[in-house]
Amino acid sequence: MKKQRIDGVISNMKKEGITQIIVSSTASLYYLTGYWVEPHERMIALYLDDSGKAVLFGNEIFGLKSMPDLPLVCHTDSDNPVRDLAKTVKPGKLGIDKFWYSKFLIGLMELRKDIMPVHGSAPVDLARMMKDEPEIVLMRNNSRINDQVMGSIISLLDDRVTENYLASQVNKYFLKNGADCEGTQIVCFGANGADPHHNSDSTVLQAGDSVIFDIFTPLSHYWCDMTRTVFYKTVSDQQRQVYDLVRLANETAISRIKPGVLLSEIDKTARDIIIKGGYGKYFTHRLGHGIGLECHEPPDVSLASEIPLEVGMIFSVEPGIYLPGEFGVRIEDLVMVTKDGCEVLNHYPKELQVIG
Repeated sequence: MKKQRIDGVISNMKKEGITQIIVSSTASLYYLTGYWVEPHERMIALYLDDSGKAVLFGNEIFGLKSMPDLPLVCHTDSDNPVRDLAKTVKPGKLGIDKFWYSKFLIGLMELRKDIMPVHGSAPVDLARMMKDEPEIVLMRNNSRINDQVMGSIISLLDDRVTENYLASQVNKYFLKNGADCEGTQIVCFGANGADPHHNSDSTVLQAGDSVIFDIFTPLSHYWCDMTRTVFYKTVSDQQRQVYDLVRLANETAISRIKPGVLLSEIDKTARDIIIKGGYGKYFTHRLGHGIGLECHEPPDVSLASEIPLEVGMIFSVEPGIYLPGEFGVRIEDLVMVTKDGCEVLNHYPKELQVIG
């Protein structure tokens, strides 16, 4: 068990007025216990109350073992998976992980008519938003690897390549550098870049294309994520104008990051620059997202997010402009809030590049 992290969650439970929670998210369970389990359709659940009592419930097939501070209660595929959990929870409000399957929650409610399920992810989510030193070390290292992969993949641009080929090479480079698995990399040529989450396909690179590389993967369970846009052989005046505007939005937003500033203000800073430049309606998504054990996790970096920045938060700053049928530009860095500003974790250059 990670005692300091557990203590942080219990403190958040008290602030939220929740005395007991069930944690089932794979990432959150790893954060608190050190166990990484992909349960699929089976149940795994950590019960935690505000006194510090913790019990882990899981299927025998997971191969888990009890720890001195974390007793394990196992069930088999032939058992009712919530039977023992129902004997442990207390009457009243019970915080439920947003990722817990409804089939388990309904089963628990049938056995325990005296519980009242409430949203219960916030105590863990809030704790995970502020990274501790071991997490920071991993995030720095993984972003350094991402920088290297970005340089390697950009060097492969030529007349014969397809989006799919480059996406596969991104995964190859990541795996060579210790990635946990392959990912769905975003590589976009030309007009495909106007779709922020384009699925890479067999499109062949052409002279004059903008090329968006949004590359990300987990290494030792912690994610890296970065986007760069380059141009192949030529760049038009409009492409240059859009690129310079997106870069200005990215760098200006980063310059505003410091403890106490609202996340909504960071989004607004970038958005106002793009609006003033005449492309406001083509910036179609939030400015960014938290990242750590999940690629997208709290906090949300958007106009709707009234959360103040705190030391240890790590999130993306990724403004973009997407012109349907023409091209797109996105520039993304991961940043970490420090006591007097922020540290940018990505160091691959952001100067406009024309390749080939």
